[in-house]
Amino acid sequence: MRILFLTSELPYPPYAGAPMRNFGIIEGLADHEIWLLSFHSKQAIEPDRTPLARLCAAIATVSTPVRTAPDRLRTLLLTSEADIARRFHSPAFAAQLRQWLSATRFDVIQIENLEMAIYLPVIREVQPGTPVIYDAHNAEYALQQRIYETERGALTNLPGAFYSRLQAERVRRLEQSVCRRVDHIIAVSETDAGLLRALATGTPVTVVPNGISAHLYSQPAAEPVDLEKPALVFTGKMDYRPNIDAALWFGQEVLPLVRQELPNAHFYVVGQSPHPRLNVLRGQCGVTLTGLVPEVLPYLQAASVFVVPLRMGSGTRLKVLEAMAAGCPIVSTTIGVQGLAIKDGQEVMIADTAKEFARSVVRLYRDSEQASLLGEKARAFVQARYDWSVLLPRLRAVYRELGVG
Repeated sequence: MRILFLTSELPYPPYAGAPMRNFGIIEGLADHEIWLLSFHSKQAIEPDRTPLARLCAAIATVSTPVRTAPDRLRTLLLTSEADIARRFHSPAFAAQLRQWLSATRFDVIQIENLEMAIYLPVIREVQPGTPVIYDAHNAEYALQQRIYETERGALTNLPGAFYSRLQAERVRRLEQSVCRRVDHIIAVSETDAGLLRALATGTPVTVVPNGISAHLYSQPAAEPVDLEKPALVFTGKMDYRPNIDAALWFGQEVLPLVRQELPNAHFYVVGQSPHPRLNVLRGQCGVTLTGLVPEVLPYLQAASVFVVPLRMGSGTRLKVLEAMAAGCPIVSTTIGVQGLAIKDGQEVMIADTAKEFARSVVRLYRDSEQASLLGEKARAFVQARYDWSVLLPRLRAVYRELGVG
């Protein structure tokens, strides 16, 4: 079977959610003929120097388009389009896609993320009979609505809240159009599946959660890190709005409460591209922003407690799966573990207010036996439910349903 993947960024290195998911799927389907068309930045490693070279029969990349603030403002004020709709508009990408489609017949084409749906018209024009799968990494309109509801209460966040309020309805219309034009939809959680089914009106929806190769996280890190204890670790791409909000909320509201009980507690924000909004944390006692690190695993293995202080988002969080696979004791908000069938106090501890969150962090640090038990249950949970070996058969079943598997 010949499968064409369209991705908004090269799926390697798998440092963030989308590349991690895309790489896991491509690696797991490497027994088929994989073609990959992707954007990449100037800083990105060349595909032929990555494992993608051995996994894919063909790879083509196009420079990530630059969309300026004036471009976005014009879209916002002069059109009814969702901002996300033209985020990856590129004549060069469309030309490469058209060339491949004209020369090669694909059995199935998989669009990764809503941004890549802008290329649906090219696909339908050149290969109208080829099944198209939309892999929805989030229910995007619900994400924008959640961001609005979270940010509208703070005066400093009003511009962002206003933006998300406008985008929520625009994104809903875009997402509805895409869901009705594809042949199958993949959702990452039952919650997202319900939201997308409401838009799709008949297009089949299958849940294939985010996954990881769980065994990799139980191996000793090649280069361990020495963190100040208690080490409270949060990971993620740090220019992503939900992660920015999470780091700020924890650093400003939760950490001071934790340090009343554990004066040496240290908050490590681990992830690439820290947003300027996070600069306020740089001078705060007990906080370190690492920026991009070669590998997340050493930080997970050195964590006293892994924290997931997310207050907005949709889908499921790969950062949580990584921490669980590494056996970390975890404290999370309800949103942080949304879409995962876990129970409070079984695999993680759940807390939604600053006081509850701080109390749970202190409790886990002081009770090493409970922390260890929680970590063991978390690791077993991920191995049983969220390893790619368990999840990929669901995607293969979708291909068979479309008559191409």
